[in-house]
Amino acid sequence: MARFQHDGLAMIVSVIDIGTNTVLLLVARVVSDGSVFPLVGEQRLPRLGRGVDASRNIHTDAMQRVIEVLREYRGLMNPHAPGRTVVCGTSAVRDAANREEFAERIRNETGFALEVLSGEEEAFWTYRGAVSGVPGIGRATVIDIGGGSTEITVGESTNVQKRVSLDIGSVRLTERFLHHDPPTRSELASAIELVQNELSRAADFPFSGSTLIGVAGTATTLAALAQGLKEFDAGAVTNYRLTLENVKHLFRTLRAMPSGMIRELSSVMEGRSDVITGGVLILREIMAHFNFDEMVVSERGLRYGLAIREAFPASGRSLP
Repeated sequence: MARFQHDGLAMIVSVIDIGTNTVLLLVARVVSDGSVFPLVGEQRLPRLGRGVDASRNIHTDAMQRVIEVLREYRGLMNPHAPGRTVVCGTSAVRDAANREEFAERIRNETGFALEVLSGEEEAFWTYRGAVSGVPGIGRATVIDIGGGSTEITVGESTNVQKRVSLDIGSVRLTERFLHHDPPTRSELASAIELVQNELSRAADFPFSGSTLIGVAGTATTLAALAQGLKEFDAGAVTNYRLTLENVKHLFRTLRAMPSGMIRELSSVMEGRSDVITGGVLILREIMAHFNFDEMVVSERGLRYGLAIREAFPASGRSLP
């Protein structure tokens, strides 16, 4: 039974998502019907996963950058007195042979316990978070293009039917293939070949009739670029419909630009300008491969799903 605070109808939950490129904070009020109302939302880009694809280890300086962010986030969380807190690691942490060392440093230096999510767990809770912000949603396909992995999940309302975590992400593709700035045609071709091979793992997913929802940094960044936004505007990005033609145009534009010029397009490119070409490449391939003409962009994803999980522990941590 969930232990709700205040008037018996709401719980304050904080979630920190440590990804390959970003560290995200959500402090939210979760009410007894499962609705999530954000109180604090923050993003930092310490790029924990730099070099992890090649070395299978998290670098010491990257650990330190993340720990500094966690200390900052603790100060932002504390005034809200959250009833539950979860700190999770995703692709880069999953891949790292020294993840236990990283978890111990986090515990010793910040007091947080690190939970490492499997790819399937990440896909499941990302889906639950994404659909929490779409009233009356029916069939949905949720994609989360991260730095190290991409999750694809299909469901009906809040019920997940199929999910998969693919080893393709904007940082991983860039470090593995896109060595020139801008990348060469042969580098892009190699990246596309890997993406298409990975997408074959979702070949039997029941995509027909579903609404495509894109969450996380690649989706929101591309929505901002498509609208020519110089600064991030959550209102303009949330529920923006990004068409396949938009995505193809952005890919043609970005693949021809050096990262320095990409950075000048908008402040949203800070910390992403050198990897966004890899991200838009993945999105273009997903939409074309599975015949989606447009994607609804959402700021909600893994953090929101984990907030629901923490507020309703009776729902369990064992996934169906």
